[in-house]
Amino acid sequence: MNEVFDMHQGLTGALRDRNLAWDFLKEFAAYWGRPLRPGDGYAAEELAAAEQRLGTALPTALREAYLLFGRRTDLTSNHDTLLGPDALYVQDRALVYRAENQGAAVWGVLLTDLGQDDPATVMRPDLADKSQERWEPWEPSLSSACVSMVMSELLQLDDGLTDHAELDAGDLGQVDLLRELPRVGRELRWLSGPDVLLREVDDWFLDVRARTEEALDAVREAIPVDWLNG
Repeated sequence: MNEVFDMHQGLTGALRDRNLAWDFLKEFAAYWGRPLRPGDGYAAEELAAAEQRLGTALPTALREAYLLFGRRTDLTSNHDTLLGPDALYVQDRALVYRAENQGAAVWGVLLTDLGQDDPATVMRPDLADKSQERWEPWEPSLSSACVSMVMSELLQLDDGLTDHAELDAGDLGQVDLLRELPRVGRELRWLSGPDVLLREVDDWFLDVRARTEEALDAVREAIPVDWLNG
């Protein structure tokens, strides 16, 4: 297990360079969960079969993500779901690669952008009035969307090292030694501290992951809220 991981430096690089994004996710997985290993990704033949079925090449960033960690559901599918290559589909001029866990939204890449190595992503909400559904701009690049996805999904892993709570204004201000990380993900704020990673969602909900039970208990004690698991 890595004992030193500069989240701030790694995330800063990951958001500006696709190759650094994959390097960051390798370190992130090893530090906060399990290291990436051969076999954690899909085979090139599976991606080729998906491209043949769809009649289009996948963006380089999506191929690289599938090859690196596509089979690691602990990094991709604890809450929302990264679709497997055989489940990719086209909806209203976009390639859909990820789905919200209750069907409330999907994420994709516009077909016109598939030729780019690392295209921007879009999101489409599932509305009662289908005529109002539109693809909305989401993340500036697929690699940054993958970084946000992996960070978020690992905080949903039910392995005894995560917890969740609703927040009131000022709750996080009571905690010392937390450092705010570069912004990644829509309406998300990230903070890290000794052996803990926190995600604040839209100013009202908190997810936390720790490397040890002791570190998780320390966060629970420092933030006096109604913890879901604590």
